[in-house]
Amino acid sequence: MFPSVKEALEELEIARNLNPGPWVDHSINVGLAARNIAEKIPDMDSEKAYIFGLLHDIGRRCKFGFVDIPTHVYEGYKYCMEKGWNEPSRICMTHSYLRMQEEFSYEPETEHEKAIRDYIMNCGEPDDYDKLIQLCDSLATDYGFVILEKRFVDVTRRYGIMEGYIKGWEIAFKIKEDFEERMGCSIYDVLPNIGITTLLCPKPWKPPVNSN
Repeated sequence: MFPSVKEALEELEIARNLNPGPWVDHSINVGLAARNIAEKIPDMDSEKAYIFGLLHDIGRRCKFGFVDIPTHVYEGYKYCMEKGWNEPSRICMTHSYLRMQEEFSYEPETEHEKAIRDYIMNCGEPDDYDKLIQLCDSLATDYGFVILEKRFVDVTRRYGIMEGYIKGWEIAFKIKEDFEERMGCSIYDVLPNIGITTLLCPKPWKPPVNSN
């Protein structure tokens, strides 16, 4: 079960007021990228893909300013489950873990990381929608669409290089190639103005200081 497009967009606007930041426009662009790609792939529902993209980072609504990956993943999962949206809740869990089960070669320290690990370890192989949102998360910024290499550099500038990043990049390229074969065209052909936005170099975002 999942909400309508209208409901998903309304959720994002509520979230924008709770925790303003570029993550909201990034989410909108992930949704648009997912919709445009899914429209070219037989047996995929483009509206469903759009909704999943819109809500993949909804866990960032939970806290003012910067929200780390495990926190927003788990909070998004919990929020969607509370709403009865079991399919978007899965996307909240899987979108940041391209290596899926291989991500957890360590023992998590926090309770929410343990919950994420248990979910990922038992959710089976990623389906087309898991892979699509994982890919689109690497194609969309708040200011538009960019090639994968540009997005990887952008994320690295903000978070630094972590162990496993390169393996995750390789998986993203493989997902891209698989979808392109099914689409019969380049992923980049369906992402508006990607040539222009890829050349933009905004400074990495820094969260505002909470005066409360």
